Amino acid sequence: MARPDGFHVYDTTLRDGAQREGISYSVNDKLAVARLLDDYGVGFIEGGWPGALPKDTEFFQRAQSELSLKNAELVAFGATRKAGVAVEEDQQVRALLDSQAPVITLVAKSDVRHVAEALRTTLDENEAMVRDTVRFLVSEGRRVFVDMEHFFDGYKHDRDYGVRLLIAAADAGASVGVLCDTNGGMLPHGMFEVVTDVKERSGVRLGIHCQDDTGCAIANSVSAVEAGVSHVQCTANGYGERTGNADLFVVVPNLQLKLGIDCLPDGALQETVRISHAIAEIANIAPNTHQPYAGWASFAHKAGLHASALKVNADLYNHIDPSVVGNQQNVLVTEMAGRASIELKGAELGHDLSGKPEVVSRVVEQVKVLESQGWSFEAADASFELLILGSEGKELSFEVESWRTIVEQDADGVVRTEATVKIHLDGERIISTAEGNGPVNALDRALRRAIVQKYPELEGMRLVDYKVRILDEKAGTGAKTRVLIGTTDGQDSWSTVGVHENVIAASWRSLEDAVRYGLLRLSR
Repeated sequence: MARPDGFHVYDTTLRDGAQREGISYSVNDKLAVARLLDDYGVGFIEGGWPGALPKDTEFFQRAQSELSLKNAELVAFGATRKAGVAVEEDQQVRALLDSQAPVITLVAKSDVRHVAEALRTTLDENEAMVRDTVRFLVSEGRRVFVDMEHFFDGYKHDRDYGVRLLIAAADAGASVGVLCDTNGGMLPHGMFEVVTDVKERSGVRLGIHCQDDTGCAIANSVSAVEAGVSHVQCTANGYGERTGNADLFVVVPNLQLKLGIDCLPDGALQETVRISHAIAEIANIAPNTHQPYAGWASFAHKAGLHASALKVNADLYNHIDPSVVGNQQNVLVTEMAGRASIELKGAELGHDLSGKPEVVSRVVEQVKVLESQGWSFEAADASFELLILGSEGKELSFEVESWRTIVEQDADGVVRTEATVKIHLDGERIISTAEGNGPVNALDRALRRAIVQKYPELEGMRLVDYKVRILDEKAGTGAKTRVLIGTTDGQDSWSTVGVHENVIAASWRSLEDAVRYGLLRLSR
């Protein structure tokens, strides 16, 4: 059941957001996204256009038995009746009723040029199309919103016609008239002025729908709310046609945390990061690391000056407490790092370095030297933690005597790879050989085979990610490479880094750190 009818958070990820290039939701995907959006606490979920798209028709059919929404109401999207057609006989309008959605959003042309050139009808007939369709659907027990397409472009050519349509829709029973910046060309100041004028002259409840063609969809949405709008339409992660729509996971935190508008149920805002990333996975799009609020880098600090202030008071360089949106503060360790950065990052990893100035000094110098050689610890916390332990003089589990890998191709074109590693572990010299589908895979298997002889608990440890970055492209095949490896033991994951002119050697250094860190975890 929907919450009291105060401020509307309306999501159109499954319809407008699905128009983004590269996104193609299955019906199962759409159901999964709808459940996540309901978990987030949005008031309305626009499921698609039944009758126009078979997939959307199926979604609404399945939703009747497979969706049990606790916060949101499901919305069907469609057009007003066609020009010259009785509303009762318009099959597309009938399909909206057949969807069984309790709420229906109609799209209507509000730009006089579109009425004449796209619909090829009169302004009076277009108004009648809006009035008739709204009245009919309301009489059938549906709540109706009306999206005034191209409203702001139309306002520039005829500032009265859009207002006339809003009043006609409201008189026919529409709950909200939504002002759509369909071409995404507005800026915040102009948005505020137009919404203020339209609200005063129409006297109806207004909504806002912003595209991001000027990069201002979020700012325009907030500006419209400040001007009196009480219904805001967004998409998850800003997905949408061209440059996208206003991002739900930025607009809502802005409204709730900055303007004090109660948008979501209690506690739901803390789900921002989880739900943003879950929907990105379903859309098969990598999460935006620099997305406000939900991005990994949203509360990441690199400069030593920032870290010095963070040690005193985290609020000095964070505009909110990251945990409010389910995120966390991250201190990046780079060549820009000072002593404060190292101490904060150490504390984040569970190492109190505040009383160890000599260790901090060694780590700072090592980081600066290594990063000048191409190393990067920003995404390799495990390697950085091993650096701290080494600077403290702690033994790092095993000593490498040597490693070797051989790749050969026979006359039939079959390629075989073998690796041998020799290590000293717990006072014993271990030699291990393994084959693989490539030199890195063979080395990985040989090293883990050696380790599990003493520590069978690491049998389930495996690589889950492998990235190679060329650091000096002009050097061609002789370029220095940086290798980032992601590893998991089935419960947790960690990342390590290695750098060398030889890509196999760089991979080995990252592999070695990955296994050392796995052993370190066993000792905790």
